Amino acid sequence: MPDPIDVVIYHNPACGTSRNTLAMIRNAGIEPHVVEYLKTPPNRALIGQLLARGGLSVRDVLRETGTPYAELGLADPALTDDRLLDAIAAHPILLNRPLVASPKGVRLCRPSEAVLALLPAQQGAFVKEDGARVVDAHGHRVATA
Repeated sequence: MPDPIDVVIYHNPACGTSRNTLAMIRNAGIEPHVVEYLKTPPNRALIGQLLARGGLSVRDVLRETGTPYAELGLADPALTDDRLLDAIAAHPILLNRPLVASPKGVRLCRPSEAVLALLPAQQGAFVKEDGARVVDAHGHRVATA
């Protein structure tokens, strides 16, 4: 049996993409640390560390839909990363999800298949909630059209 790897998912169980990502992590034989970030938000420093590890900008993980993004004027390109991090820390719903951290890096897993780059091989077939086949019975990625 391979050595276990430590995976953390910043998860929103109400989000289909987040649920699919979590299921793919488990399909790789990993039980991740699940952080429901709306209940237990990461602090500003941790968000900054995750972004640095993933080579992501603050704007890369800033969620607009269903958030106070517009009301807070966050579309303003003059806003600094510090100001945007402050907004995410004050309003965790602004953090796009799911963010996944593993020894292979950090990714915003949109689409959910992005998580495959952070994991060992899948242990069997995987089909997303919408019926899309992602991995075949042998654990190999299915080509998308």
